Amino acid sequence: MPYRRAWIAVFLFSLAMINYMDRIALSIAAKPIAEEFNLSAVGMGYLFSSFIWSYALFLIPVGLLIDRYGAKRIGGIGILVWSAATALTGAAMSFASLLAARLVMGAGESVSNPVGAKVIREWIPSQERGTVTAVFNSGSYAGPAICSIVLAMLVASVGWRWSFVIAGGVGFVWLLAWYLFYGKPEEVKWLSDQERKTILDSRSGGGNAGGVAVAAYGLKRLLKTPTLWGLALTQGCNVYTQYLFLTWLPSYLQQERHLTLEKSGLVTAIPYAAAVVLCIALGKLSDWYLTRGGGVSSGKRRNVIAFAMVVASCILLVPFAGSTVTLVLISSLTLAGIASTTSLNFSLLNDLLPSAGDVGRAMAFVVVGGNLFGMAAPIVTGYVIEATGSYSWAFMIAGILLVAGAVIALTMTRKPMVPRAVESEPHLEMSPQKA
Repeated sequence: MPYRRAWIAVFLFSLAMINYMDRIALSIAAKPIAEEFNLSAVGMGYLFSSFIWSYALFLIPVGLLIDRYGAKRIGGIGILVWSAATALTGAAMSFASLLAARLVMGAGESVSNPVGAKVIREWIPSQERGTVTAVFNSGSYAGPAICSIVLAMLVASVGWRWSFVIAGGVGFVWLLAWYLFYGKPEEVKWLSDQERKTILDSRSGGGNAGGVAVAAYGLKRLLKTPTLWGLALTQGCNVYTQYLFLTWLPSYLQQERHLTLEKSGLVTAIPYAAAVVLCIALGKLSDWYLTRGGGVSSGKRRNVIAFAMVVASCILLVPFAGSTVTLVLISSLTLAGIASTTSLNFSLLNDLLPSAGDVGRAMAFVVVGGNLFGMAAPIVTGYVIEATGSYSWAFMIAGILLVAGAVIALTMTRKPMVPRAVESEPHLEMSPQKA
C-alpha cells in the first residue's frame, strides 16, 4: 500500500500485536502459575477465560463510545488500562488477585477491534480494506509468535512475575506514539493534500450504492438484519478455535507432547508466524478477487471466508499427528485459516455496512458474538481434559464448529445491512444517532 497511510497499518498491526502478547502471557506462564497457586485444569480453564468475560461485557458500550468520541481518545484509554493491568498481574498473590487483574485487562482490551474497524473505515480506501484489515489482524498472531519465544525465555530465567511487568510496559510505548502522531485524515498535518483527497473520496463503499454517505441506523435497527447475525455467528465458530490455541496450546505441548518450556515456545511460535504471512496474502487476494467480481458491496468476500474456515478445520487431524513436524504443519494451516477468517469477516462487515457512523457498534456486536464462543473454549477444554484425560475431543469440537461457520458465512451474509423498513428509502443525510 503506497503513501503515508501505510503508517496507519503499522499502528494497527502493533496495536493487535501488543494486545495478544498480553493475552498469551498467562498461557506461557501457565505451568508455574498452576503449581504456585495449586490450580487444576478446570481452575486454569476459568482463569484463561476470565479476561473474555469483561472483554465481551464492555465491547458494545465501548463501540458506542468510539462512534461518539472517536478512536484516538477511547483507544488511548483502553490501552492504558490493559497495559497497567497486565503489568500488575505480576504482583498477584492469590487466585482472586490474578482473576481481578485479568478482568481489568479484558475490559481495557475491549477497545482494540472496534478502534481498528473505525480507523480502517476513516483512513483506508475501500479497495484496500481487505489487505489492511488482514495486516491489523495478523498482529494478533505476530504477538503470540514473538511472545511465545521471548516470554518463555523470560519465565525460565527471571520468573513469571517479571514477564508480565515487561509485557505490560510495551503498551505504554505504543500509547505515547499514538497520542503524538494519530488523528483523522482530515486533521493530521503529516498527510499530503493529494493523499488526503484520495482517502476522503474513496473510503466509503460500504454496502451503499455509489458510496453515498447515509445516516447511522443504530444497533437496534441493524440487529433486524440477518447479515449482522451471520457475521457474529461466523466469528463465534472461528474464535472458539482461536482461544483454544491461545490458552491451551502451550500446555498441550508440554503435557501431552512432553516438550520443555523453551521448546514448546518455539513450536507455538512457528504456526503463529506462518499465520501472519498467509493472513496478509489471503487478505490481498480477497481485494483482488472483489475488484474483478462486483466490488466490495457484492459481499463476495464471504466465499473466501468459507474457504479459509474449511482450511482451518484441518485441526481435526491434530490428534492423529504422529510427529512434531506434522503437528506444526497442521497448526500452521489452522491458525492461518482462522486468522484469515477473522480479518476477512471484519472486512465483510465494512463491505456490507452502509453507514460509517455504525462501524464501532456493529463491530462490537460481531466481536461479542465471537467472544461468547471464545469465552467457552478454555472452560470447555478444561472439562474435556478432566473428563477424558486427553485433548483429542477438544480439537474435534473446534473442527466441527469451523465447518459450521463456513456454512453460516455462505448462507447468512448475502445482503447489505439495511433494515427492511429503509430498504426502499433514498439515501439519507448524515446525522449521527444513538443506538
